[in-house]
Amino acid sequence: MALLEVKDLRTSFHTEDGIVGAVDGVSFSLEKGETLGIVGESGSGKSVTCLTIMGLNAKRNTVSSGEALWKGKNLLDMKPRELRDVRGNEISMIFQDPMTSLNPVQTIGNQLIEAVQLHRDVSQRVARARAVELLKAVGIPRAEGRIDDYPHQFSGGMRQRVMIAMALINDPDLLIADEPTTALDVTTQAQIINLMKRLQEDFGSAIIFITHDLGVVAETADDVLVMYAARVVEHADVDQLFGRPQHPYTWGLMGSLPRLETDLDRLIQIPGQPPSLLRPPAGCRFHPRCPHVMEVCKTTVPELVPTQRDPEHLQACHLDEETKDREAAKLLEATMAKAG
Repeated sequence: MALLEVKDLRTSFHTEDGIVGAVDGVSFSLEKGETLGIVGESGSGKSVTCLTIMGLNAKRNTVSSGEALWKGKNLLDMKPRELRDVRGNEISMIFQDPMTSLNPVQTIGNQLIEAVQLHRDVSQRVARARAVELLKAVGIPRAEGRIDDYPHQFSGGMRQRVMIAMALINDPDLLIADEPTTALDVTTQAQIINLMKRLQEDFGSAIIFITHDLGVVAETADDVLVMYAARVVEHADVDQLFGRPQHPYTWGLMGSLPRLETDLDRLIQIPGQPPSLLRPPAGCRFHPRCPHVMEVCKTTVPELVPTQRDPEHLQACHLDEETKDREAAKLLEATMAKAG
């Protein structure tokens, strides 16, 4: 049995302008110790997918369906108390902006101690010792003294380390990281990524890494889920995705990666904008921006199906596989030429 198995997950938000279908038929599974990267542009449904799994969407205007089986039990059907027992204990989440996630009027120590005592029947002294231990594990210098500092006394990178410590403090089986390096400089990004990889080895947690950065995915993930306009358009292991990408949107993401030697005036971009999820286009949702669009793309939704070479490599595109392989080879050849 998979640690987490998501089946046909759908989430809609009811707004004054209409119904926004933020997640539309997402499915995947995750084993203990694995890392799944979820990539796509802003608004593609990456974060909402994980917020739905965690039960963190606003209840007043949200409708969700499908299954998110956690060790065989559907998280979407759990009562609030059951979900609270899982959340922060068996499943933890690192949010994108630690300044909005940490309480500015509580010390770091008090927040970490609360996270322990919420799920463990331990004394204040034991919880504090655990908090100091995790602060040291994530690389906070002089942890015994800094535990009594407030969030504003930490740098952005150090606050993100605190968030990682808080997420790991109860030894979760699954860690969801929602773009944890976006607001950090490249040196700190590398430190945080290396830290998460090392802690995964130490704690054995599975990780879902939400990002728009394919470079981060290449470095961290075992499997990759590519999302566009609330749907999964490609799902493969990281070697297959980067070695033989099968969807035009994935080609666009890979082709738009900036490189040191690239002329900034000639950066490749995907034309157009993602569609409104209030009124998404018919057929393939990427077709208004796709350079390979055909008439069938405008009317028929492509199914997420295996490629002929690899049954584990799923893609949702009407192009024939020969064309996909040819375009993937051209992309990789151009990438290698730029790198060389």
